[in-house]
Amino acid sequence: QGYMNVTILVDNTALFDRMFTAEHGFSAYIEASGNRILFDTGYSGAFLENAGKMGIDLLDLDYIVISHGHFDHTGGLWHLVRRFLEAGIEEAPHRLPRLIAHPRCFLPRPKPPLPDIGALLGAEEIQRILPVDLSAAPVRIARDVFFLGEIERKFPFEDTDPGPRQIILPGGDLQKDRIVDDTGLAFRTRDGLVVLTGCAHAGICNTVEHARKLCGDDRVLDIISGLHLRAADARLEKTLAYLKGVRPAALHACHCTSLPAKIALAQGTPLQETGVGLRLEYADR
Repeated sequence: QGYMNVTILVDNTALFDRMFTAEHGFSAYIEASGNRILFDTGYSGAFLENAGKMGIDLLDLDYIVISHGHFDHTGGLWHLVRRFLEAGIEEAPHRLPRLIAHPRCFLPRPKPPLPDIGALLGAEEIQRILPVDLSAAPVRIARDVFFLGEIERKFPFEDTDPGPRQIILPGGDLQKDRIVDDTGLAFRTRDGLVVLTGCAHAGICNTVEHARKLCGDDRVLDIISGLHLRAADARLEKTLAYLKGVRPAALHACHCTSLPAKIALAQGTPLQETGVGLRLEYADR
């Protein structure tokens, strides 16, 4: 029996008695279906430092997948691209992974008064070093590994007001930013789906429904995600009701999930502690 595993490299907290760097950001390392995948890169180079302490070689990857373009998920890319460049200069062992993201992932994102909360590097800069595959459609990365692509938004209660968030499109047009690039990964395991997202700006219920449809499996084994839930409000109540119906075996709510939201979720779901250093293992199909 084979296994897939997920290791948290960056989160807002580190696990008890683990001497890792935490920050407001998210990054995870996955081994699944014979592939080594880096999912998001946090805000800084902390993910590289933490991976080194864990004995994970991030110069030996098949894919980098980015959940969405905000700087707390893409900021580490600059550090990683530089690391690949240095490995080439020093003729050190490395291989260049393919980066997969939504076409809007690397566009500028003003959020007045902040000039930009998006990625520090554009797709063109990254493409000088790494192959880049921008896709709004789902991508089957391996037999049981799926890049979800653009998430269908079917639950009205998960619609959010973009507020001051804006995005500058390639032609120069300025739009309200509904973060349509928000996506994730789904893994088919023997016991159901593992759904991994960064912030779930598209809504975790929308994301899970999209994954179930795409993968052809309604069983949900685990959800690993920042949930962008803050207050005990109607959205949280309806999200909890949906999750109760889905009945995941575990819910690893992290990153942008507030304490009040976690307390509420713990009343009706198998909420688990999450932090830097956590390693989860699942049986392959």
